Amino acid sequence: MAPDRLTALTDFIYEVGILSKTPRSGLWFLGTGQQSVAEHLLRTAYIGYVLSHLTPEADRARVLLMCLLHDLGEGRTSDLNYVHQRYGRLAEAQAVADIAARTPFGAEIEELYREESARATLEAKLVKDADQLEWIATLREEEVKGNQKAASWLKSSIQRLKTPAGQQIGQMLLTTHPDHWWYDEADAWFVDRKEEHRKRAVERSL
Repeated sequence: MAPDRLTALTDFIYEVGILSKTPRSGLWFLGTGQQSVAEHLLRTAYIGYVLSHLTPEADRARVLLMCLLHDLGEGRTSDLNYVHQRYGRLAEAQAVADIAARTPFGAEIEELYREESARATLEAKLVKDADQLEWIATLREEEVKGNQKAASWLKSSIQRLKTPAGQQIGQMLLTTHPDHWWYDEADAWFVDRKEEHRKRAVERSL
């Protein structure tokens, strides 16, 4: 590969690192919590994976790529919350176009970005729901810590979900405690960890 193309790829790797230093600005108005755009993109991709599992007719690889790329331009434009967007939008599409112009896979980046923005395909709708579900999960985590604003924000956020899979997972997020995956009072293994370790040792010896 030509040196200039390798340089462009290297620049891309460094640029996406800026996403880990770019804050999600909606949390400023919420008053608690902090999250980078990179953290948001990662969990959005996992949620997209879940939604595509619940929607087997969707192109899973396409959903995952769109999830990872849908906020790519925010490394250059920053993240604009709803209040910021009311007064002006930075040229995120132009930022994505500028990034794409320098990379060998730029055409794919632009195609996926346009598809996600149009929200016409099944995959794009799943990605938008994944994006919203990530925000709902973040709000829910702040709600259980006592943020009363998060509870009211959840009411409007859940209404934005469009796909059956997204709506199903959204309702589960509202009714499942964020710690349930490890802190289940019905199976309180953490109360007496020595006893739990003993049982496991016995099971391994059988």
